[in-house]
Amino acid sequence: MLLRLDPAAEEPLFAQLVAQLRLAIAQGELRDGQRLPAARELAESLEVNIHTVLRAYQELRDDGLIELRRGRGAVVAIAAGRDYGPLLKAIDAVVREARALGLSPQATTALLKEAFRT
Repeated sequence: MLLRLDPAAEEPLFAQLVAQLRLAIAQGELRDGQRLPAARELAESLEVNIHTVLRAYQELRDDGLIELRRGRGAVVAIAAGRDYGPLLKAIDAVVREARALGLSPQATTALLKEAFRT
């Protein structure tokens, strides 16, 4: 799994990390029970502060996607192993339609966020 952070992006580094790990879990790249890199190790490899990684791990824990275990570190939660196949297909359809309409990714995301509020 390759993680990349863009320090120049508007999105905070921890949020970029959360998004990439969520996607890896949803796509099955990270599986139930799989250990994530130690926070210090991941921070060093990404050249970020350890607190950036810890904040990302805490958010994923709060969402129920990972468990933080003393002595074992961060582990993908069993509940994270849901079948996201139908959702990923629906997202592909939304992306195709948004492109056909000439909508930007930001506009499409805003529409999705609004749909969650209602």
